[in-house]
Amino acid sequence: MSDKLVQNIPTGLYIAGKWCNSSSGERFDVYDPATEEIIASVASANPDDATAAVTAAHDAGPAWAARAPVERADILRKSYDLMIERREEYATVISREEGKTLAEGIGEVNYAAGFLRWFAEEAVRFSGRFGRAPAGGNNILIQQRPVGVSLLITPWNFPAAMATRKIAPALAAGCTTILKPASETPLTALMMMQLFEEAGVPAGVVNLLPSKHSSQISNTILSDGRTRKLSFTGSTEVGRVLLAKAAEKVINCSMELGGNAPFIVLDDADLDVSTEAALVAKIRNAGESCIGANRFYVHSSLIDDFAARLANKMSRLKVGPGLEPGVDIGPLVNASARDKVESLVDEAVGLGARLLTGGKRLDRPGYFFEPTVLIDIPDEASILHTEIFGPVATLLPFDDDEEAIVKANDTIFGLAAYVCGKNIGRALAVADRVEAGVIGINRGFVSDPAAPFGGFKQSGIGREGSQEGLHEFLETKYIAVDW
Repeated sequence: MSDKLVQNIPTGLYIAGKWCNSSSGERFDVYDPATEEIIASVASANPDDATAAVTAAHDAGPAWAARAPVERADILRKSYDLMIERREEYATVISREEGKTLAEGIGEVNYAAGFLRWFAEEAVRFSGRFGRAPAGGNNILIQQRPVGVSLLITPWNFPAAMATRKIAPALAAGCTTILKPASETPLTALMMMQLFEEAGVPAGVVNLLPSKHSSQISNTILSDGRTRKLSFTGSTEVGRVLLAKAAEKVINCSMELGGNAPFIVLDDADLDVSTEAALVAKIRNAGESCIGANRFYVHSSLIDDFAARLANKMSRLKVGPGLEPGVDIGPLVNASARDKVESLVDEAVGLGARLLTGGKRLDRPGYFFEPTVLIDIPDEASILHTEIFGPVATLLPFDDDEEAIVKANDTIFGLAAYVCGKNIGRALAVADRVEAGVIGINRGFVSDPAAPFGGFKQSGIGREGSQEGLHEFLETKYIAVDW
């Protein structure tokens, strides 16, 4: 089934409502991370294609912005219905190109579709304001208008959800879009273009540019004066480069960047609850999540018991190809990702960290790494200061709440955090002082289309989801009216 699904996916560029080859004729291969085998060859866009996509989006903009909000809402709702109807197909393709288990893939598709439904409902709710100026000289009319042509750059780890989290609010606001998916996972995005076309999205409103030349594509689009919005999800390092480029044209930017999430277990925490939450926060998508828990700060009185429980749970997880029955953790996305995780673990152990379980790659084809728990980690270990993006939990002790908060905040990142404790007032007080935009209390799963998602510090600018996600694609216009 999965091979036939992949073979039926168009593999060209999608510009102005038409499938086309790259103007250079160049293509790139897509690999299954569970087997290291090529599963598809996809057209690779170049700068000329990028300019054509901007033209298509710009030309389609006025008509799309003029569409009644309820019409845009109906199209998004139809897109939601189609995605839910075909969620197992999407989940299967996600597993083939990204490595997720089928269950995780279905979970991502449900989450991705949720953004289409949420913003279908929000499309008819945003409005302006009207009132008399306090000084009495005129009336104040405030309108919200679509910001315009929007470049959407998405990562490989959630190829469906990160796309709909950007496309849905953009379309709801009346913007036209150019999606640049990660080259590791273009197939899910290619499937989506078929879905949007079937749902009634007009030609030019959504354009797709898979490419191996990411910087050339983004530089071309951001240098074009017709581009008015950049929404990017990815690493902080790449985000800095894109922000600098966008500054040349003063382009409106939303950035969801890297994280190094702390997970704090207070001394009154329920160990059953906290270890289960820790497992979810760490192992989701094999640890390849921007909100995945990295640094587990556990009260000294609980750390030995917590460590034993978590290591036991991690050691019992089945690792293998995501489409195999009973598999809990799939492969990492590529060899580079696996090698990075392996290097971080090896360095920590070499500096004196103690392995409680895991610690090595699997001796088989595919980019697999064992679920791993580390304790007694020296401060200088690199694994404590970087985004691991793998199934590795690092456990560190603390003696009081103040110490945990200081350690949790000792990072340039501030995307997600987690706090476990029975006294909710105390847990909330700790959460209030942790510098993160998304915090879970006694739970390891926090994502929701109805909730604002984004980070503090160098983890990003702006918010996605909720009402805030729609406002990222709107400009405010003030008109002084006298009659």
